[in-house]
Amino acid sequence: MEQHSDVETTNPRDQIQSDICLTCKHLPGCVHRSKQTTSILFCDLYEEGVWSADLVVAIIDKHSNERGGLISILEAIQAKYGFLPESALRVVAQRTGRSLVDIYGVATFYSAFTLEPRGRHLCSVCMGTACHVRNAPAVSEEFQRQLGIHPGETTGDREFSLETVNCLGACALGPIVVVDGHYFPQVNTRQVGEIIDKTQVGLDFVEVATDQRVFPVEVFCARCNRSLMDAGHPIDGHPSVRVTISFGRKHGWLRLSSLYGSYTIEAEDEIPEDTVAQFFCPTCHAELAGATDCPICAAPMVPLIIRGGGMVQICSRRGCTSHLLDVSGLGA
Repeated sequence: MEQHSDVETTNPRDQIQSDICLTCKHLPGCVHRSKQTTSILFCDLYEEGVWSADLVVAIIDKHSNERGGLISILEAIQAKYGFLPESALRVVAQRTGRSLVDIYGVATFYSAFTLEPRGRHLCSVCMGTACHVRNAPAVSEEFQRQLGIHPGETTGDREFSLETVNCLGACALGPIVVVDGHYFPQVNTRQVGEIIDKTQVGLDFVEVATDQRVFPVEVFCARCNRSLMDAGHPIDGHPSVRVTISFGRKHGWLRLSSLYGSYTIEAEDEIPEDTVAQFFCPTCHAELAGATDCPICAAPMVPLIIRGGGMVQICSRRGCTSHLLDVSGLGA
């Protein structure tokens, strides 16, 4: 208890940017923490012991001067708590001078935000036309049967939330299911139980040659809308994604695998582990920068537009394997 008292006097900005453990109720007996020698920025086990408005204030101050600051603030709060608590939205209103009605309007307009707690794992079943005619409704019903919930609900143990979406931008691979950002193409009802089991065990291990979650994407610059694909330099047997990067005093090309789920890269210069690089379009030279920070290491995420709709975001830190598939605005 004395340790928790000390936490309350710590600068809240330091808590946000360096270590979430200080406010976690599991800290006294946490085995995961005992294995770490560096600050922890994200943890599936994290559960805040006591609601703290100071943490929300630190998030607001961090993003308040950014373009689209309110969206960034709400994204960061949801990344922290898994949803947008009413108490947090009231703090946002007081701190930013916006009306609570306006903030609720933004929070309810974008389907990426939720006002209710979600489970640790989010399952999204595509119900777009291409998936629908390939029996996606039966896949959704099987998820409902096995999880015991309906779309928009969360299991009692807070492990799974289920939702249906209008389109995920990969129509040729339908029916599509996305779990925690991992794509599962051409899903049938027999595979639903296997997907749930894999999710509970962990979805991070990837075998590029055989894993059905790995599939090619074609990406474009968000500024000039020019393709970033380089057919003349294949990686993993597919055209690579070509960008320009800068770190320290280095400036050169970087090529990424276009297989979503693969972490294979090739670079002109060796990139030291843990380095955060800036990414640029090789055609228009605009920086590929978004408003979202990595939920694992807090480095900026790099947004890439996907042909057919949607966006994939990759972490700009060397060695971090975080990637997000953005389906905001596509919810049913």
